[in-house]
Amino acid sequence: MNLKPAEKAALDQWYCIDAFADIPPGQSANRLLGHDLAVARTGEDFAVRRTDTGAALPVRLRYGYLWTTLGEPVRDVLPIPEADEADRRLVVCGAISVKSSAPRVVENFLDMAHFPFVHTDILGAEPHTEVLHYTTEIRRDIDEVWATNCQFFQPQAALSAKEGIMTQYQYRVADPFAVLLYKTCPNAANRWDVICLFVQPVDPEFCRAHPVMFLIDDVSTVTELVAFQQVIFLQDRIILENQRPLLLPLEPRSEIPTRADASSVAYRRWLKEKGIVYGTTAQAA
Repeated sequence: MNLKPAEKAALDQWYCIDAFADIPPGQSANRLLGHDLAVARTGEDFAVRRTDTGAALPVRLRYGYLWTTLGEPVRDVLPIPEADEADRRLVVCGAISVKSSAPRVVENFLDMAHFPFVHTDILGAEPHTEVLHYTTEIRRDIDEVWATNCQFFQPQAALSAKEGIMTQYQYRVADPFAVLLYKTCPNAANRWDVICLFVQPVDPEFCRAHPVMFLIDDVSTVTELVAFQQVIFLQDRIILENQRPLLLPLEPRSEIPTRADASSVAYRRWLKEKGIVYGTTAQAA
């Protein structure tokens, strides 16, 4: 495994490291960007320290999760306005370990082309395999990558969906290791269901994925919603762990993109601009 240290650009980010419900009372271990962490919980109070130096790290409690940083972020944890809407359900889906790099996991989340082949009869099905033209941009005012005007036919776009629909999508990469999907809500016209994936880079070629959803769904049970999301991600994990290289290539022409890969191309370009090389094949400057 390539154990190159994290560069400043990666250190200066906020990272989700566990759901509140999964953190036991007392002391527990965690790991982030190649550094071992000690997590202490007393009731609803949390503290995080680096194991090697004993230094206390900043913490934030957001969206059902504990966040920390090894550096000095220039802004707070990403905002999710929908999280404050009273009629939405917060569905924390637990952590899933993946033997792949964190940027690979983010990129996979952005990819619609695999829906019919990996998530057959759920997020896609033959013969509906075409990825229609969509728009990608790096929004300089907020420093995020967005893909809009996305659409794809899905046999079961959500657990509550009764039949196949042409699903509208928007993707938002809010920071290098956190990506959000806004998709057609079967239960509320003119509103979006929000599915987030917070990716914790443990080591360059190993990460933990933390899915969380903010849904308009007053019928399904939490167990059913979590199981539905985990089925989808576990299907993705098989593909991710068999990709080579596990690190995300950033060099031009290292992988040949197609029209369907526009969001991936924008994401890679954005990482290079920001100097993020952890979990990629690039070298820190």
